[in-house]
Amino acid sequence: MKILPLAYLGSQEWWREALAPDAVVDVGEHFVKQTARNRCEIATASGRMSLTANVIKGASIHKKAVKDMRLDYSKRWQHQHLVAIRSAYKSSPYYDYYAHHFEPFFEREHEFLYDFSRGLVEAVCKIEGWAPPRFSEQYIIASEDDTDLRGHNFLGPRPDAEPYYQVFSERLPFESNCSIIDHLFSEGKKQF
Repeated sequence: MKILPLAYLGSQEWWREALAPDAVVDVGEHFVKQTARNRCEIATASGRMSLTANVIKGASIHKKAVKDMRLDYSKRWQHQHLVAIRSAYKSSPYYDYYAHHFEPFFEREHEFLYDFSRGLVEAVCKIEGWAPPRFSEQYIIASEDDTDLRGHNFLGPRPDAEPYYQVFSERLPFESNCSIIDHLFSEGKKQF
């Protein structure tokens, strides 16, 4: 079994792992700050940009399961993310085909990070025609035979990534391992 953390608009590396037939997304694990659990990265005119879905902080944030993390709407992060995504991808070849699948997630409030991110995972899978990964709400104790990727950093560039067209390719170097929406809006439903 391949055990993964939850990812907000997961990176291409996260998706490669999540599409394995034995992949399971563990939302019973403890929340870890500054990870793909509530962050994604997009390619913009200024380079790589990190987007963070704000969660309600507290003394016990590290002791809470990912499935129990509530989203914090005291700041307008959803609006900021939607504007950033539109600015980065509105001139991409496939933005108009797929943007309407994602916009509703930024126009209404979801109580939990899990519901928000799982909905985005299911939206990507529906567009791509992929079977969604399995989710476990109970913490998974990894065995020797399991590949436990919960501690892996799925954010940041990967030197071995194969380049593809990006909106700002003429001015900026290729930004590898961005959110799945970068590939989807730039290349369409092509396998990466």
